[in-house]
Amino acid sequence: MKKIHTEKAPAAIGPYSQAITAGGFLFASGQIPIDPATGEISGTTIEEQAEQAIKNAGAILAEAGADYANVVKTTCFLADMQDFAAFNGVYEKYFTGKPARSCVAVKQLPKNVLCEVEVMAWLG
Repeated sequence: MKKIHTEKAPAAIGPYSQAITAGGFLFASGQIPIDPATGEISGTTIEEQAEQAIKNAGAILAEAGADYANVVKTTCFLADMQDFAAFNGVYEKYFTGKPARSCVAVKQLPKNVLCEVEVMAWLG
């Protein structure tokens, strides 16, 4: 197993890694819409926050030598299922390969953000 870390994505805000590679796969921790340059939440709308969260996941993929096309599974967390369609509008711009996905609404996300995106990717 190998830990993946990049300054181009937010640092972990708890006792975990940005991502781990194992057995030809990348397992990334959920990414919230924190601008890695400022450490602040990026945007106030679901579209703005989804864009940043997905870009953060992309930075982790890039650090591991992969990109969105390598993603085999995503798990998406929304603070409000009413944002589902708007979230999908951003999501589909990046995940054009249509990986497997779970998308659920949760009671609350870290830092009260509107979304969180987790990816698993094939590196082989």
